[in-house]
Parts: sequence; C-alpha cells; structure tokens
Amino acid sequence: MNSQTPKIKLKKTIPGAMSANMQQNISLIKKMLNNDETLVFRYIHEPFSQKAAFCVVYVNAMSNVELVCQNVIKPIEETILTDDLNKSKLLNSLIKNNIKDIIHAPIETETTDINEAIFQILSGNSALLAEGISSAIIISSKKFDIRSIEEPPVEKILSGPREGFVESLAVNLSMLRRKLITPDLRTKFIYIGRYSSTRVCICYIDGIANPSIVSELEKRLARINIDGAVNIGIVSEFIRDFPYSPFKTVGTTERPDVVASKLLEGRVALITDGSPVVLTVPFLFVEYFQSSDDYNLNFYSASFNRIIRILCFIMTISVPSIYVALTTYHQEMIPTDLIISIAQARQGVPLPTVAEALALLIVFEIVRETSARMPVQIGQTLSIVGALVIGQAAVEARLVSAPIIIIVALSGITSLTIPKLKGAIILLTVIFIIMSAMFGLYGYIFCMAGLLIHLFNLQSFGILYTLNVSTAELQDIKDTVIRVPWWWMKLRPKNITVRGNRKRMSSAKADNQTPSSGGDK
Repeated sequence: MNSQTPKIKLKKTIPGAMSANMQQNISLIKKMLNNDETLVFRYIHEPFSQKAAFCVVYVNAMSNVELVCQNVIKPIEETILTDDLNKSKLLNSLIKNNIKDIIHAPIETETTDINEAIFQILSGNSALLAEGISSAIIISSKKFDIRSIEEPPVEKILSGPREGFVESLAVNLSMLRRKLITPDLRTKFIYIGRYSSTRVCICYIDGIANPSIVSELEKRLARINIDGAVNIGIVSEFIRDFPYSPFKTVGTTERPDVVASKLLEGRVALITDGSPVVLTVPFLFVEYFQSSDDYNLNFYSASFNRIIRILCFIMTISVPSIYVALTTYHQEMIPTDLIISIAQARQGVPLPTVAEALALLIVFEIVRETSARMPVQIGQTLSIVGALVIGQAAVEARLVSAPIIIIVALSGITSLTIPKLKGAIILLTVIFIIMSAMFGLYGYIFCMAGLLIHLFNLQSFGILYTLNVSTAELQDIKDTVIRVPWWWMKLRPKNITVRGNRKRMSSAKADNQTPSSGGDK
C-alpha cells in the first residue's frame, strides 16, 4: 500500500514495461485480464489500410462511451482523413507531438507501465494505445451511477444542512471543498488492498492539523496488508488504538459539515472510495454526546440536550444494575411502600431478579435488531407491537415481574439517545448487572471505578481520550458538558492542533461580535 498506483495482483509474473508494438500490448492486456468480456477495444485504422494505428481500451459500463467516441476517436479519425501530409509522417507527428492537442477529453496521465495502464482501465478510465509508441495515454472517462445526495438516515438533525456523503470519493471531496474554500486543505491519496486497491484520501488543513497525527495515520495505513478493504469498518479496526476496548477511538460521520468542523479543530479525516462514512482522528469520548444540532440551535437548548445525553448514558448502564443490587442485597435502602409493591409484583415469579434483567435485555435487543433490519414500515410496527405483546404476556404468565419491565424499558429507551455507543452500552450493562448481582452496590461501585480508570487510560493517536473532560483549563471545557456561545470559544482544543496556532478568533474580533445586552441601538 503506497501513494503510487498499486500493482495489479497477477497469478503469473509479467514484465511491467510496455512495448512499442501495439498488438503486443493489447495481447498482454487480454492475457492479464484473462480475456475479460467486459473489455472493449476500439481500433482506429490507417486510411486505405487495414492496419490499426490506434486503439482505445476501456471497460463497458464503467466508462463514458459517448465521451470516448466524440472527444477521442472522432477527432483522431477526422485528423487522419483530412491531413494532406504523407501518411507515415502524419502518424509519426500525430503520435509524438499532436495527439494530446487533438483529443478533447481530459487526460489523466501518460504511462509506460502496463500494470498502471490496466489499473486505470479497471478504474473506469480509457487507455489510448498507438503503434510504435511504448506508452499509453490515460483518458479520464469514468462514469458511474451514484446515489443522489440526501440527508444521512442515522444522523438526522432539526436545523442545519441536509446533505450527506455518498459512495463517490470525488463527490465527497467536492462537498468538503465547498465548505472549506482554502488552499490549505491538503489531500493525500493512497491505495489499500492487494486485490481491491481501494482508494482512500487523507484530508487535513495545513497549519492547523498536528503533523505528528497525520504522520501516525499514514504509518498505520501503510501497515495494512489485506486482500481487500471494501468497507470503512475494516480500515477503522486496523488503525484504531486499544482494539479490544468497547469504546471506539476513531470517529465516524456521514455529514460534510461535521467533517469540516472537525478539520477546523485540527483533526484529520479519512475518506474511502465506495463508502459514505468518513473517519476522523483523533476521537475523544465527549464527541459521543455532541450533535450537529448543538451548533445550529440556541446554546441554552444545546447545553440542556447534551446534559440529557450524558445522564441517559449513566442511567442506561446504572438503572438495571442498581435495581438488581437493591432488591437482592440492600432492601433496607428501598422505601417500605415501594419494597412491598415490588415483593407483591414478584410473587409467583420463578426467576431471580438478575435472570429477569438479563433475559429482558436480550429480548429488548432482539426486538430492536429485528426492527432495524426489517423494512421501515414493518419494523416500526414490529417494535411497538412486539414489545407490548411480549411484555404484557410475560407479566400475566408470571414469568417476569412488572417492575423489571419498567427498569429494562427505561434503560433501553435512554440508550437510544446515543446510538453510536450502542455496542459499549450493551456490554457495560451486562457486566454491571452481573457484578451487582454478585457483590451488591459494591459491585456497581467497582464497575464504575473500573470504567472511569479505563476511560482515563485510553488514547486516540496519542491524544488523551478524556482530554477536554480531565482538564482544568477553562477554554477546553467550554464545549464538553455544556456548549457555551461561539464568541466564548476562542481557542481550538489543545494537543490536537498545531502548537502556537490554537486561536480560532482574535480577542478583539470576538469582543466586537459579542451581542450587546441592551439590544439594537
């Protein structure tokens, strides 16, 4: 994997240099691609002769055939037929001097390497071969059917832009450049996968992004040695820190505005061709609770919503385990009326409380997974009806008690506010419940302490995972638990951006932009 065009994976070793014999080059291409029937060879013959002077090679349904015919083949044929020069001199002059001026299609590159020529052909470009010339002119003729730009279904917002990334790398970069019109936006293209040759792009803003983070990302990508990286999740697992942690250290998003904002804070983005999901590094724990709406709505509402998300995370992993601990070991801590009500509800229930909690959590996850995989209309109906029917029937059959259904439902609903933490929440909830069933509240406290220790030990590309939470610097905590007004956030996060370039706005400018308390005057 490198920044150059990758070598084609071959079963046999074939020389990489092209020959001056055009037919030999064509035979070599056919041999390397095993006479693939999707390949198209368009020959251009010499006037009054059956000898082919030129040949355009492309893959059917991957190249723009109209562009090739109108802007490549037709201009060459017209030039050959109308020129009064000696035909041998014409062809020699046409090939060596004028060919790039005659064709009207954009030229990608010119190569003498047969591997690179085949890679460009398989990527959707066209290769122009000529008799007597040991090189190929690569014409940019890619034409793929791509999905229209629409709002990402998993990152819907109330206010703000409605566009999301698509599967085309070129389109995604164009959306990003529309938001960051600066010559400091840097892009580096590399290829991953011995067979897939997946094209990925590293994006960052020069002068803001920390060069050590960019260098570290390039090193981790260079170590990837796999047959194919057809999914962004494969790349994410290879480059992440602490791969066995339930918390991810690489951010994911499908929104161009989110990526642009992160780049302005000094982060680095990784865009993969064929995937609408973009990776961002480094990724901090507080980003789980941030949303695009936080920066489009009033900062009072944004701060309240963010606090709600944090409380929901604590509740979803704590409520079932605390309930199990209190009803199993610490009944004296529950008010008398409440413990009597719980005892009455549990009469005739054969399962212990911990088994009830774990069983209902599994059922809840089954219903949620089924509703997510089914069509939208059926999935919504299934999740509502399934939960009601199963819950009501389980209580009436005395398989579980009514209080545990309320507890598990509360835990499940609160987990939906932070969908990106789904995997970590399931694992943590089960561990918390088991430890609370074994040791009571002490088990819950031990788990919470272990969770905090684990979070404070995590790093993402050399940056502390809890960077903005564990600091005492006022500027660094202005966009954590609460979101302060923009004119208060004068500095970018430390350690992520280049040292000495943390200011996102000058103090004077910020003071001038601060709204006056007396209204318009």
